[in-house]
Amino acid sequence: MRISDLLTQYIMEMMEEEGNAEIRRNELADRFGCVPSQINYVITSRFTPEQGYIVESRRGGGGYIRISRIRGDKSATLMHIINSIGTELDNITAQIMIKNLQSGSIISNEESRLMLSAGSDRSLALVPPSLRDKVRASIFKNMLLSII
Repeated sequence: MRISDLLTQYIMEMMEEEGNAEIRRNELADRFGCVPSQINYVITSRFTPEQGYIVESRRGGGGYIRISRIRGDKSATLMHIINSIGTELDNITAQIMIKNLQSGSIISNEESRLMLSAGSDRSLALVPPSLRDKVRASIFKNMLLSII
Protein backbone atom coordinates (compact mmCIF):
# COMPACT_ATOMS: atom_id res chain seq x y z
CA MET A 1 0.00 0.00 0.00
CA ARG A 2 1.30 3.47 -0.89
CA ILE A 3 2.13 6.00 1.80
CA SER A 4 -0.65 8.29 0.53
CA ASP A 5 -3.18 5.50 1.00
CA LEU A 6 -1.87 4.75 4.50
CA LEU A 7 -2.08 8.41 5.50
CA THR A 8 -5.61 8.68 4.11
CA GLN A 9 -6.69 5.55 5.95
CA TYR A 10 -5.17 6.82 9.21
CA ILE A 11 -6.92 10.19 8.92
CA MET A 12 -10.23 8.51 8.05
CA GLU A 13 -9.94 6.27 11.12
CA MET A 14 -9.29 9.31 13.31
CA MET A 15 -12.40 10.96 11.89
CA GLU A 16 -14.52 7.88 12.57
CA GLU A 17 -13.41 7.75 16.21
CA GLU A 18 -13.53 11.46 17.05
CA GLY A 19 -15.78 13.02 14.40
CA ASN A 20 -12.85 14.97 13.00
CA ALA A 21 -9.11 14.57 12.65
CA GLU A 22 -6.80 17.08 14.24
CA ILE A 23 -3.25 16.49 13.13
CA ARG A 24 0.13 18.11 13.39
CA ARG A 25 1.91 17.79 10.09
CA ASN A 26 5.44 17.19 11.39
CA GLU A 27 4.31 14.64 14.00
CA LEU A 28 2.34 12.71 11.39
CA ALA A 29 5.28 12.82 8.97
CA ASP A 30 7.59 11.42 11.68
CA ARG A 31 5.09 8.68 12.52
CA PHE A 32 4.86 7.52 8.90
CA GLY A 33 8.47 8.21 7.95
CA CYS A 34 7.67 10.65 5.18
CA VAL A 35 8.23 14.32 4.43
CA PRO A 36 5.67 16.90 5.60
CA SER A 37 4.88 17.81 1.98
CA GLN A 38 3.46 14.29 1.57
CA ILE A 39 0.93 15.16 4.28
CA ASN A 40 0.04 18.33 2.35
CA TYR A 41 -0.46 16.31 -0.81
CA VAL A 42 -2.84 13.87 0.88
CA ILE A 43 -4.86 16.65 2.47
CA THR A 44 -5.14 18.78 -0.67
CA SER A 45 -5.97 15.87 -2.96
CA ARG A 46 -8.15 13.62 -0.81
CA PHE A 47 -9.88 15.90 1.68
CA THR A 48 -11.37 18.65 -0.47
CA PRO A 49 -14.73 20.43 -0.20
CA GLU A 50 -15.75 18.68 -3.41
CA GLN A 51 -15.22 15.39 -1.65
CA GLY A 52 -17.24 16.50 1.35
CA TYR A 53 -14.55 17.75 3.77
CA ILE A 54 -13.69 20.98 5.51
CA VAL A 55 -10.01 21.61 6.25
CA GLU A 56 -9.04 24.23 8.82
CA SER A 57 -5.50 25.08 9.82
CA ARG A 58 -3.67 27.14 12.38
CA ARG A 59 -0.04 28.00 11.88
CA GLY A 60 2.65 28.41 14.47
CA GLY A 61 4.18 26.34 17.24
CA GLY A 62 0.87 24.98 18.46
CA GLY A 63 -0.51 24.80 14.97
CA TYR A 64 -2.70 22.02 13.65
CA ILE A 65 -4.76 20.91 10.70
CA ARG A 66 -8.34 19.91 11.46
CA ILE A 67 -10.27 17.85 8.91
CA SER A 68 -13.96 17.21 9.30
CA ARG A 69 -16.73 15.85 7.16
CA ILE A 70 -19.34 18.32 6.02
CA ARG A 71 -22.34 17.71 8.21
CA GLY A 72 -25.68 19.31 8.47
CA ASP A 73 -28.94 19.14 6.74
CA LYS A 74 -29.29 18.51 3.04
CA SER A 75 -29.75 22.19 2.16
CA ALA A 76 -26.70 23.33 4.12
CA THR A 77 -24.53 20.64 2.55
CA LEU A 78 -25.70 21.50 -0.96
CA MET A 79 -25.16 25.23 -0.39
CA HIS A 80 -21.63 24.56 0.88
CA ILE A 81 -20.89 22.60 -2.29
CA ILE A 82 -22.48 25.22 -4.55
CA ASN A 83 -20.33 27.90 -2.91
CA SER A 84 -17.17 25.82 -3.30
CA ILE A 85 -17.57 25.25 -7.04
CA GLY A 86 -16.50 28.62 -8.42
CA THR A 87 -16.88 29.55 -12.08
CA GLU A 88 -15.47 26.38 -13.66
CA LEU A 89 -15.94 22.68 -13.01
CA ASP A 90 -14.11 19.95 -14.90
CA ASN A 91 -15.84 16.67 -15.71
CA ILE A 92 -13.76 14.51 -13.34
CA THR A 93 -14.37 16.80 -10.35
CA ALA A 94 -18.09 16.94 -11.15
CA GLN A 95 -18.25 13.14 -11.25
CA ILE A 96 -16.47 12.86 -7.89
CA MET A 97 -18.78 15.42 -6.31
CA ILE A 98 -21.88 13.67 -7.63
CA LYS A 99 -20.71 10.26 -6.42
CA ASN A 100 -19.93 11.71 -2.98
CA LEU A 101 -23.36 13.33 -2.79
CA GLN A 102 -24.97 10.05 -3.76
CA SER A 103 -22.93 7.95 -1.32
CA GLY A 104 -23.79 10.44 1.44
CA SER A 105 -27.50 10.06 0.61
CA ILE A 106 -27.77 13.76 -0.24
CA ILE A 107 -29.01 12.99 -3.75
CA SER A 108 -30.83 9.96 -5.09
CA ASN A 109 -29.53 7.47 -7.64
CA GLU A 110 -31.83 9.02 -10.24
CA GLU A 111 -30.62 12.55 -9.50
CA SER A 112 -27.06 11.30 -9.70
CA ARG A 113 -27.60 9.73 -13.12
CA LEU A 114 -29.30 12.87 -14.44
CA MET A 115 -26.52 15.13 -13.17
CA LEU A 116 -23.80 12.88 -14.59
CA SER A 117 -25.55 12.89 -17.94
CA ALA A 118 -26.24 16.63 -18.05
CA GLY A 119 -22.66 17.56 -17.20
CA SER A 120 -20.91 15.00 -19.39
CA ASP A 121 -18.57 15.98 -22.19
CA ARG A 122 -20.92 14.16 -24.53
CA SER A 123 -23.85 16.37 -23.54
CA LEU A 124 -21.66 19.45 -23.89
CA ALA A 125 -20.19 18.38 -27.24
CA LEU A 126 -21.66 21.41 -29.06
CA VAL A 127 -20.10 23.79 -26.53
CA PRO A 128 -16.59 24.94 -27.48
CA PRO A 129 -14.02 23.07 -25.32
CA SER A 130 -12.75 26.35 -23.85
CA LEU A 131 -16.22 27.05 -22.39
CA ARG A 132 -17.29 23.55 -21.28
CA ASP A 133 -16.06 23.81 -17.69
CA LYS A 134 -17.87 27.14 -17.24
CA VAL A 135 -21.10 25.77 -18.69
CA ARG A 136 -20.77 22.59 -16.59
CA ALA A 137 -20.32 24.65 -13.40
CA SER A 138 -23.44 26.65 -14.19
CA ILE A 139 -25.50 23.55 -14.97
CA PHE A 140 -24.24 21.77 -11.86
CA LYS A 141 -24.99 24.70 -9.55
CA ASN A 142 -28.49 25.11 -10.98
CA MET A 143 -29.23 21.42 -10.65
CA LEU A 144 -28.13 21.47 -7.01
CA LEU A 145 -30.23 24.57 -6.37
CA SER A 146 -33.27 22.81 -7.82
CA ILE A 147 -32.75 19.93 -5.35
CA ILE A 148 -32.72 22.29 -2.34
